[in-house]
Amino acid sequence: MARRLTAEASGALRIEESVDSPAQASLRDRIAAYVALTKPRIIELLLVTTVPSMIVAAEGWPGLSLVLWTLLAGGLSAGGANAINCYVDRDIDAVMTRTRKRPLPTHKIAPGRALVFGTVLGVVAFLLMWGTVNLPAAFLSLFALLFYVFVYTLGMKRSTPQNIVIGGAAGAMPALVGWAAVTGTIELPALALFGIIFYWTPPHFWALAMRYEKEYARADVPMMPVVYGRKETVRHILLYSLMLFAMCLAFFSVAKMGIIYLIAAVALNAMFVGWAVKLWRNTSTRTAWGLFRFSIYYLALLFMAAAADVLIRA
Repeated sequence: MARRLTAEASGALRIEESVDSPAQASLRDRIAAYVALTKPRIIELLLVTTVPSMIVAAEGWPGLSLVLWTLLAGGLSAGGANAINCYVDRDIDAVMTRTRKRPLPTHKIAPGRALVFGTVLGVVAFLLMWGTVNLPAAFLSLFALLFYVFVYTLGMKRSTPQNIVIGGAAGAMPALVGWAAVTGTIELPALALFGIIFYWTPPHFWALAMRYEKEYARADVPMMPVVYGRKETVRHILLYSLMLFAMCLAFFSVAKMGIIYLIAAVALNAMFVGWAVKLWRNTSTRTAWGLFRFSIYYLALLFMAAAADVLIRA
């Protein structure tokens, strides 16, 4: 029997008992299932924003050791948050095509073990970040985990269509973690980087939600397309795209970036806004999916351009 922590509709938590299913899978399959709990593809995107933040903060290469320890601890922390998210959202994941093959809906891992795994990852990540990087970065990383679990997953996701707007703050934290890892503090350019990811998250996720609108409705998750419809959603996507453009220009100013970043920021944001306008004119699922896919490349290329700008000028 395994004890497990269950999220109620009100956001409260309670302990209940569950019986683990027999372990039939091979060791490789079990390891793969635990890795899947951490949502590696999401972690990759988070880490892509961490290293450029460190490079800008250091005004050059911050050192291989510091980068590796920050990425390892940050990856473990994000993985722990994602594993706990999988535990809490296992009922939603089971009814959505996009998520029903995750380890908990397919009973590859018992819920209680997933919760323990995520908690242990979070604790180890905090201690590792503290011991190898510094305490401010460790606290920021831990704050991101707690915010994602308690504010977004338990508090906002099932209660308001603004869930991803508020929850997006957790996904923007790696920029602050990376900056604090180098400087031990948070400065104005770091907040601008945070703002870029914060304003990028809603149009990125709302475009995804438009593709899976019916599934979110079936799972009773109040994503914006479900609650307000497509016309209102695409209007918000366009507005956030424009605010994202403005934040990218603000970062250029406060961080004293060079021409490489400026050219990349203008070009990438022009394409992002172009996709948003296209979606505003044609609210089809195909167009929404096109914007979603572009938004992934957009964020990676923008932060890579910031890093390249600093390294070339260093």
